[in-house]
Amino acid sequence: MSKGQMTDSDLPWSFPIMVTQLPEAGLHQVLEANAAQRDLIARVAGVNAVLRATASFDVVPETEGRVSVTGKVTGRVEQTCVVSLDPVENDIDEELAVVFAPPSQIPVSAKSVQKEEGADAEIPDLPEPIVHGAIDLGKLATEFLVLGIDPYPRKPGVAFVPPETPEDPEEHPFAALKALKDKPGGPQGKKPKGK
Repeated sequence: MSKGQMTDSDLPWSFPIMVTQLPEAGLHQVLEANAAQRDLIARVAGVNAVLRATASFDVVPETEGRVSVTGKVTGRVEQTCVVSLDPVENDIDEELAVVFAPPSQIPVSAKSVQKEEGADAEIPDLPEPIVHGAIDLGKLATEFLVLGIDPYPRKPGVAFVPPETPEDPEEHPFAALKALKDKPGGPQGKKPKGK
């Protein structure tokens, strides 16, 4: 499973809300992952640890059964520095705005939208499906948390320094091989004998 791709069977953080039970004015929901959920998120995300994971959502019903979800996902993760291999902590702060719709209202693919609108039409972001009448805010929070993780974490003040190349060509690691090649009667010009 690649980073950021989750199936329903491996949801580390789940908080479904039923669309039919949403108040007309909408719902404000704050979530905070517990220690067990953070451990599971760390495994899914491929990091050493998730030290903190919180989310704040505004969920507002719209026309035709659609639901607008806006909010913010914040967290702190421990990763391994790609240069020094030391542990490093990074903060995550991701804003989100997602529209959910009944599956029947979502075109099968971006190509079908392009076919309807014309080849030059800009393809809009397709809505996410409402699954079994519910939106899982925990799954949404996890997805945005994982998306916000730095794929190449670096400890502050650490920089990659490439190995130095010798100024004198005679000090190069392959100088001895070159000397053999250039030596009279050496391997240069000799071809293996065929059978």
